[in-house]
Amino acid sequence: MNKIIISTKAYPSRVTMGAMIDFKRETGIDVNEIGTDIGQLTMFMYCCARSACRADKVDFQLTFEEFADGINLEDFTAFQNAMAADEGNTKKKKEAKV
Repeated sequence: MNKIIISTKAYPSRVTMGAMIDFKRETGIDVNEIGTDIGQLTMFMYCCARSACRADKVDFQLTFEEFADGINLEDFTAFQNAMAADEGNTKKKKEAKV
């Protein structure tokens, strides 16, 4: 996912090392342990947007609650699908190296 729209404003959003570290600091849970928990997935989305904004020098002042209130089901589903696709691509790359 490249961008996410919150309250009519587009923010960059992508999985980064910073996002994974932020998520671990915020929750105490490793990204690989998220599973299907909606709260954890939303927090990871938040960390991805916040990290991408930091990297791209985009102002990001949203609290987690403001972010979550601005996410619609379509954005949430697209994020889940992108994560699943990335996971599938990672597995394929690992299998190809063997």
